[in-house]
Amino acid sequence: MSYSQAFYTKETGEVSARYRPFATEPDLVRTSGTKVHYLATGADTGGLFGLYRWSMGPNPGGAEPHFHRTLSESFYILDGTVKIFDGTKWVDAQAGDFVHVPPGGIHGFSNESGAPASMLIHFAPGAPREAYFEGLNHLGELSEDEKTAFFLTHDNIYL
Repeated sequence: MSYSQAFYTKETGEVSARYRPFATEPDLVRTSGTKVHYLATGADTGGLFGLYRWSMGPNPGGAEPHFHRTLSESFYILDGTVKIFDGTKWVDAQAGDFVHVPPGGIHGFSNESGAPASMLIHFAPGAPREAYFEGLNHLGELSEDEKTAFFLTHDNIYL
């Protein structure tokens, strides 16, 4: 494996870093109470990746086993314990643990610990996951056919 073709070709660098303080309000609060911080969206990174901080409360919740055809997903546990489905079993992932799921890899996650937990979720390439996250709050308003179309549009194939 080698470095890819250059994305930046100017002779000198440029001032383009973006700072986001930890205390920034979440971009989305799910109906479950989960707070989602859009740290770096696909739009921010030119489609290279998306990075989100997912802060769950003590109530159970997460994503049932599913897979993606067009992107990889990785999880880095920041705090607490998050159950991660690795395709065969649920693993108790704790602060400092990392899980990478390539395209097609069956996975899921859930906070069943009874305590708050938070993690970073990384998608590559940087698909527009924000519309998916925001749409989850409205699933109850959709017919079964509309739910199926929603999940397919956002490359979530649930088992």
